[in-house]
Amino acid sequence: MGVRIGDAMGVTSPRRAALLAALVCGLMLSVAVPLRNYLGQRAELAAVYAQQHILVDKITELTRRRSLLADPQHVETQARERLRYVRPGEAPYLVQLPSAGTVATGAGAGLEAAQPWYDQLWKSINNG
Repeated sequence: MGVRIGDAMGVTSPRRAALLAALVCGLMLSVAVPLRNYLGQRAELAAVYAQQHILVDKITELTRRRSLLADPQHVETQARERLRYVRPGEAPYLVQLPSAGTVATGAGAGLEAAQPWYDQLWKSINNG
């Protein structure tokens, strides 16, 4: 009775190793697809949570802006600043200061400032 069960069935040691390797590969393949789906869904869930956090911040900002627009004093200030509205009887004045680029320091500077940038670039390449 010293006969092993594997020897009686005709399964030798190399066949056992091959059978064990096939079994391990089958188990790995059966676990790989659900694991990949699980990890993909976790990444998608993290992205949805991040998007939800951004939307909550937007809702908070819009709620704050809505409360500001409910204030008549704020609406009047915005109308005066953005739309240049004035009350009846007021005289509107708009002061325009010259920009730093339009102030000419020399006689030739006024001509160069009037030319487009690409003409100035072309002249600097040709003169250099």
